[in-house]
Amino acid sequence: MEFDEVIRRRRMVRGYDPDRPVPAELVDKIVRHGLRAPSAGFSQGWSFLVLTAPADRALFWSSLASSPESNSWLDRMSTAPLVVVALSNKSVYIERYAESDKGWTDRDEKHWPVPYWDIDTGFAALLMHLTAVNEGLGSCFIGLPAEKVESFKASFGVPAEFTPVGALTVGYRGDDKRSPSLKRGHRPVADVVHHGRWASAGEV
Repeated sequence: MEFDEVIRRRRMVRGYDPDRPVPAELVDKIVRHGLRAPSAGFSQGWSFLVLTAPADRALFWSSLASSPESNSWLDRMSTAPLVVVALSNKSVYIERYAESDKGWTDRDEKHWPVPYWDIDTGFAALLMHLTAVNEGLGSCFIGLPAEKVESFKASFGVPAEFTPVGALTVGYRGDDKRSPSLKRGHRPVADVVHHGRWASAGEV
């Protein structure tokens, strides 16, 4: 698929065919493409929990559940045959930038204007998402509920230094309802793109 076509077709898919697993070779390709993402100082302070076994996926969704009455948002998402949880590790970046070629030996987080460990992990997840689209699959990137992060980490034995940035669900499209949020439409280019100086909407 041409890159322009991948971008045109890209959207968040929330309904999957539960009877069509993602072939192992595609799972491997999706993950490997994610590892080609850029990272500050080539730190690569990320890890990815790949869940394909039904028991593992069931554990993942149950670790996020609040109560049987409030989990409607999980119903269609949980049919995805592949879940990839993207995790960042801040300590890898702090240590990498304390090395001689960077020189932040004080390891002070104030050097970092934004959390690049999370940004880079998000880049990797996006490459996985686009790879899925290119292979004719649907996918959706979701955040984990803040109050359920520790439950998730305990369920899968995730070390304390890792933070789940989000999870990518992947599979062949099933009964997928378009999100009501799409009714908002894309913001006009003139409102969000500024050339040379910041311009207010409608400013000449």
